[in-house]
Amino acid sequence: MAENTTIQVSRQARDHLAQVAKERGVTLGQLVEQLALEQPTAEQVAERVAADRRVVRETIGVDISDVEFDEAPDILGNIYRIAAEKVRAARGAAA
Repeated sequence: MAENTTIQVSRQARDHLAQVAKERGVTLGQLVEQLALEQPTAEQVAERVAADRRVVRETIGVDISDVEFDEAPDILGNIYRIAAEKVRAARGAAA
């Protein structure tokens, strides 16, 4: 069984969380655990980003660098633009 611990929050935060827990039909501890599990760590976010980028690369069949991903403010639009440029360049080189 997991060992319990104590955390300190303001009374306002405690009361708010207690009300949310009551409305959801769970204990305050259960609510805090649920909320904690919903928040990914920086490492988990990085893993998800890397996995998503792998899927995009495999799906469109074009190797887009991490720098190109990072510089793309409109991710999907820029992925299509970058992929199209790379495909055109590859076709031009093959001709």
